[in-house]
Amino acid sequence: MHKADRSVKSVDFAGATGHCPDEYIGEEGNIMLRPASYAMAQWIGPGEDARTVIGPVRAEPVAQAGGARLDVQGMLDWARGTGGPTLRAMTFHDRARMLKAVALHLQSRKDELYALNTLTGATRRDGAVDIEGGIGTMLVIASKGRRDMPDGHVYVDGETETLSRGGSFVGQHVSVPLQGVAVHINAFNFPVWGMLEKLAPTLLAGVPAIVKPATQTCYLTEACFRMIVESGLLPEGAVQLVIGGVGDMLDRLGAQDAVAFTGSADTALRLRMNRNLVANSVRFHAEQDSLNATVLGPDVAPGSAAFDHFIKEAGNEITVKAGQKCTAIRRIIVPERHMDAVAEALTARLAQITVGDPGDASVRMGALASLEQKADVLAQLSALSGETRRLTGNPETPALIGAAPRGAFLAPTLLCCDDPDAARAVHSVEAFGPVSTLMPYRDLDHACALTNRGGGSLVASLVTDDPQVARQVALATAAWHGRLYVTGAGSAGESTGHGAPLPHMIHGGPGRAGGGEELGGVRGVLHYMQRTAIQGSPDVIAAITGQWLPGAAETAPPQHPFQRTFHEIRIGETIHTDAREVTLEDIEHFARFTGDTFYAHMDEEAARANPFFPGRVAHGYLLLSFAAGLFVQPDPGPVLANTGLTGLSFRKPVSPGDSIRVRLTAKRKTGRTDTYGEVAWNVTLRNHDDEEVAEYELLTMVAYSR
Repeated sequence: MHKADRSVKSVDFAGATGHCPDEYIGEEGNIMLRPASYAMAQWIGPGEDARTVIGPVRAEPVAQAGGARLDVQGMLDWARGTGGPTLRAMTFHDRARMLKAVALHLQSRKDELYALNTLTGATRRDGAVDIEGGIGTMLVIASKGRRDMPDGHVYVDGETETLSRGGSFVGQHVSVPLQGVAVHINAFNFPVWGMLEKLAPTLLAGVPAIVKPATQTCYLTEACFRMIVESGLLPEGAVQLVIGGVGDMLDRLGAQDAVAFTGSADTALRLRMNRNLVANSVRFHAEQDSLNATVLGPDVAPGSAAFDHFIKEAGNEITVKAGQKCTAIRRIIVPERHMDAVAEALTARLAQITVGDPGDASVRMGALASLEQKADVLAQLSALSGETRRLTGNPETPALIGAAPRGAFLAPTLLCCDDPDAARAVHSVEAFGPVSTLMPYRDLDHACALTNRGGGSLVASLVTDDPQVARQVALATAAWHGRLYVTGAGSAGESTGHGAPLPHMIHGGPGRAGGGEELGGVRGVLHYMQRTAIQGSPDVIAAITGQWLPGAAETAPPQHPFQRTFHEIRIGETIHTDAREVTLEDIEHFARFTGDTFYAHMDEEAARANPFFPGRVAHGYLLLSFAAGLFVQPDPGPVLANTGLTGLSFRKPVSPGDSIRVRLTAKRKTGRTDTYGEVAWNVTLRNHDDEEVAEYELLTMVAYSR
């Protein structure tokens, strides 16, 4: 942690879990943090022009941040010349293991982050969404890297394309890391998650990052970032941190760089219009605040389990993080006949929300992030007032627990718009706080139209127990939303929540939401990679991708490949088996033994009537069984298990009297654990006329040693 320049004394950190570290306590007993930038492996504290950060809970200074003169070009050069080459030299699996280690390190020190969390105005529950949500996201991305990406340097995108009649010239799409730097500009509401959810896919891609957090909550980001640096788990130059402004950094970016932004539409517009970014086609990913909606299905009646779940979801989205979530519900769209029931139930739920000191265990909702944020929400409420009426009390006068009114506190606020068709502001103005607007719909088409009037959102949700309702809404609204969250009585118990972006699924949306995407497993990683079409011979493609493909060179192993360890097996090692005749007796025995007496195997006349068959034919799975018998080596050895078969296709029927033989080729190798890895084998069956009968990929787990 960065030490304060002033003398310190140890006091209990009021309103936090545990105690504030001594270095954060000033000589008057007040909290004064001095988050530092991290540039070219050096910590650089606040400068003379540092901004004083006013805490939202007590409306008192909590930090001095920014104002330091940073060598912006030096930081970019450091990332591109030091961090980038080192990261790219690692395989995807190396980088995934690195991310997992970082996440586990942060997990072991999360209480230190919780000790600062309440300074941002967030309760411990809110902090869990930010802190543990960020760590969990990093763990999932690391896991995706190990499971869904190769243990190599090139990501293979799709199947090989045949570009010549004889197969000597083929095409393959691949993705490789950008050779620049990613600049991450994050919002104030998720100082930990916002950083980690961008860092994980960026580093997994092999690209260094410069992180710029929002100044209001940058001290929590800096604490987490410092833990990462002090862990020593990342190579030098992989990450840097800017506290305060980025200066002219965006003016210095080039075609191999990328910018990822989270925040308001106005700021995103200003950034994306940077002349240099446009001139150099710098990748710009924006995730913006949006007017997300939730729809109560026409089939859901008051008093039902689905109705109760709807009220719970809406109440949570208004109050979690004091409504300061880019995915929070801003518009609640319900059938006209249920407006009163929803208003009554939701107003009663919000009335139970306690507001005040986020460190008090009895408090359900803390403060907004800043006094400026509170003023902005009040201004937006004023803009909405001409089209809405307030169903709850005065937002400016909440009953507070353990906190003074001078803080950035607002009461949960439910508005009602009786005529959403004529309204404009409710579909264009967002109060980024604990505010949502209830509005009626006539029928499902009307509900979909209202949902889409937000102009593009990160998420829309639907509560229904009718799959056909879900289908109609999806077809009508999916084009306007980055994510559709559909739940009902059957899935409510395990559903993840309207406002929870998951690392497995994309996070972003069209139009007002920014037009970008983040996360989504490997999809988020590919944002920091260049997809390139490679054209060449099969040998060229195999050399570039590290994967064998038909037409590439085959080599004969010194012994049966099933007797070779994972490290001994070489890509392209191939065996060709002897032939085996398939008899009518084989077919009839297999039919009796398995019970598969489909007419094509048992009835000559019926089989001939089928245009696909010349008469009775062998079962496809009989052929697979014979293939295994032809290529298997029965003695104990490094092969531990057959774990799967993918991409199976039957190309030509096999008649009684035909013979088959097998080519088995080592196609791809992927490390899995400390003791074994996965080998993918290409298996091709050919008949006596050398025609391809079937092909598939066989997966085996192979030990590293005998």
